[in-house]
Amino acid sequence: MSEIRSIFNRIAPVYDQLNDWLSLGQHRIWKEMTVKWSAAKTGDKVLDLCCGSGDLAFRLARRIGQTGKVEAVDFSPELLEVAKQRSKDYYPTPSINWIEADVLELPFDDNQFDAATMGYGLRNVTDIPLCLKELHRVLKTGATCAILDFHRPESTLMRGFQQWYLDNLVVPAASQMGLKEEYAYINPSLERFPSGREQIKIARDVGFAQTVHYPIANGMMGVLVVTKE
Repeated sequence: MSEIRSIFNRIAPVYDQLNDWLSLGQHRIWKEMTVKWSAAKTGDKVLDLCCGSGDLAFRLARRIGQTGKVEAVDFSPELLEVAKQRSKDYYPTPSINWIEADVLELPFDDNQFDAATMGYGLRNVTDIPLCLKELHRVLKTGATCAILDFHRPESTLMRGFQQWYLDNLVVPAASQMGLKEEYAYINPSLERFPSGREQIKIARDVGFAQTVHYPIANGMMGVLVVTKE
């Protein structure tokens, strides 16, 4: 966990560029879809796990309005600082509480949140079932969470394209910025990450009765949507 945290601390200054490179600039559309699938509404108390530089948290804040509240959690103090600085550009100031914490041990009581999101975080946690179990614990009955992340496509052709893109565009760009080693984590993280079907099974095993996985971008992305009953 400490190794992963140090990687994200080091890439914090270029984190948003990383998402642009990895998503071919499409991540903003996918984040809007993720917030919509979370079913967050005006006045809700919502949770954004692995909030990074704040993109999903800002979108959630706009959706729930000034009567709502966002708790945004990340384990990287550097990324949280980037998010706090970005929040100064938003008016009116969004109602977001930035929290440095481990998603495997959330600092919240049971049954607290009306909705939740998670972007590019599940793939990097050291214990996916425990992360989803903690999420299930803090959500209210009937609450939904939408989890966005990169995937290895099932299609051989698309897997080949993804690998070519990483090897020939993302890694060279990272190398020019002195971050080649930091970006090396992407390939092994994709190889380890459960498929959409496997994610559904894990989510059901920890207690989510309603689960669905939406493949995006020819399987290179996906959103897992889970609801607590």
